Amino acid sequence: MDNKFVFATNNNHKIEEVREIAEDKFDILSLKQIDCFDEIPEDQNTLEGNALQKAKYIWEKYQINCFADDTGLEVDFLNGAPGVFSARYAGEACNFNANIDKLLCEMGDTPYRNARFRTVVALILDGTEYFFDGAIEGRIINEKRGLGGFGYDSVFIPEGLNETFAELPAMVKNSISHRAIAMQKLFYFLRHYQR
Repeated sequence: MDNKFVFATNNNHKIEEVREIAEDKFDILSLKQIDCFDEIPEDQNTLEGNALQKAKYIWEKYQINCFADDTGLEVDFLNGAPGVFSARYAGEACNFNANIDKLLCEMGDTPYRNARFRTVVALILDGTEYFFDGAIEGRIINEKRGLGGFGYDSVFIPEGLNETFAELPAMVKNSISHRAIAMQKLFYFLRHYQR
């Protein structure tokens, strides 16, 4: 099997994270490396739908084996929000800080701070669709801590730890994160895939 796969994302943080998880066993190509500069649609109302929409876009246009992911932060106090809207929670043109500020504002001083990160990966391999998922439980703290990571990492403490994702060394985060769990399932599948 050809070990080249396009990761259908423009997020360089995600590409770096996934390349570390792949441990050089797979050649993970960015969109730029296949000369794709399109704004790939991502307008479904589920993580699964968004991940598949992105992967299908690349498969249909380039006929290259590819995968895409979508991740959401699900906060119990907010009935699972921001969920599929995590990346644009504070509006279409927002940034990570605006999203976090909105989240913390909506949570206020509630003691009910349980949350989880959930990732769904959609793989298209030789035209067939596969899904892999990963989740990690934790809690949302009242203020940002740490300089690493991205997204909501600075306010999310994984269960059993005292540091936010943004305070953990990348190697530690990448071994326990929701994305790591989903991607490890993906790469396990690919290592054992028989044509």
